[in-house]
Order: sequence, then structure tokens, then C-alpha cells
Amino acid sequence: MNRWTTGQVSKQFNISVRTLRYYDQIELLAPSFKDENGRRYYSEADLFTLEKITLLKSLMLPLEEIRNLLGKLSYRDILQAHYNQLQQQLAELQTGISNTAALINMIDLEDSLSWERVSHLVKMSKRSPRKWIEYFREEEQKFLRQNLPRLENNDRATQHYFSLLKRIEWCIQNDILPESDEGYRIACELNTISNDTFGGDDELMNKFWEVRRKPADITGLYPLSDEVLEFTERCIAFTERLQNQEAK
Repeated sequence: MNRWTTGQVSKQFNISVRTLRYYDQIELLAPSFKDENGRRYYSEADLFTLEKITLLKSLMLPLEEIRNLLGKLSYRDILQAHYNQLQQQLAELQTGISNTAALINMIDLEDSLSWERVSHLVKMSKRSPRKWIEYFREEEQKFLRQNLPRLENNDRATQHYFSLLKRIEWCIQNDILPESDEGYRIACELNTISNDTFGGDDELMNKFWEVRRKPADITGLYPLSDEVLEFTERCIAFTERLQNQEAK
């Protein structure tokens, strides 16, 4: 029969000797074996109980509650509770990663990002989380969630989309017309992205564009200025005219 001293258990579980003695003092976990010299040892069953205590502590439960639960919950119950907590932590971590990635992309898109701007965007997202999706049917919602570029993503398509927005902003700032060579190039790239994003479904693409034109505080989408929206429409219309002329 294997037995372990307090020091050995302390090293094995990375728990201080002082903590183990405190568990003994409050009758949460006491070494179950004592030799003839009065030296106390932990048994395998004691270590199993200590594993349960460690898992329940990770759930932020007070020691008094842990003591009450030890005899009522199976090891599987405790593991399931721990698993659920880890899933929640993972979801929170993924949300944090997504929010940070979104801020990085905002900075890249806007060159600088004031705290006032960050605060406004965060408050807007909380007031109207994903309301744009309500304008679409269930099957359209599923498709769009999977395919639309999003601020929190760092994939190539998303980066390409936001680089085009920066080029549009640059054109506006430098008085370059949508009906120009650069406007034509931007429109061609936007059309390629749109075809990839919407799978060639022009009806869905036009439907999304109508939603995109609504105020951002209603849709929850990343706000685009009227100038950007107008430039986009004009350069696409210009490109379509040129391409139709060439096709004749």
C-alpha cells in the first residue's frame, strides 16, 4: 500500500505544506494513516480526494462548500463542472481575442484610433449586436455568418477588404474620382471579393448592400462614411459601364 508524506504530496500537487496542514486543521482533508512514531501519511484515497478539492477550488468555490460537496458529487460530476467552466473561459478568451483583433484592424483601417472612437464603437455594438442579420432569412444568415469579412478576422479576404477601404479613403482625401483608373481597379477588386463572398448570388449581394447603406447604429455593422459609400457605388457603376462598352 502506497503512502505519501505531507512534503511529497506538496511537491506532487504543487500545494504548499501550509495549505495541506490547513485542510487538516479544518477537517477538509486529513492524512488517514499514522505510523508508530506518530508520523502521518496520505493514502491513495486521500490523494483522490485532494484531486477533487483542487478541481472544485478551480471553480472558485469556498472551502466550506467544497467540504459539503465532496461526499455528494461523483468524480465525473466534478470533472463535468470543471469542463463547463473551461468552456466558458475559452468562450470569453475567444471573445477577447476577436475584440482585440477587431481593434487592430480598426487602427490599420483608420491609421489612428482615439479612445473616444473605441468607446463609441463598443457602445454601439452593445446597443445593437448583430442586428444586420435580422434583415435576412435563416439560410441567408447562416451563409453570411460564414462568408462575410469581419473586423475580428485576420484572414486574407478580410485583410484585402479593409485594404480596399483604405484605398478608397485615400482616393477621397486626394480628390481622386471614382471614375478614374484607380477607381476602376478598386471596383474590379471589390467585384472579385463580392463574388467570392456571396458565391455569385447577385440578389443576396444587392440585399446586403441595401442593409449596409442603413445607419450603423441600426445595423451594428462597422460604420462607413457617406463619402466611402458614394465612392464605392460610383466606381462600380463606372466599371460596369466600361465593361459593357467593351462587350459590345
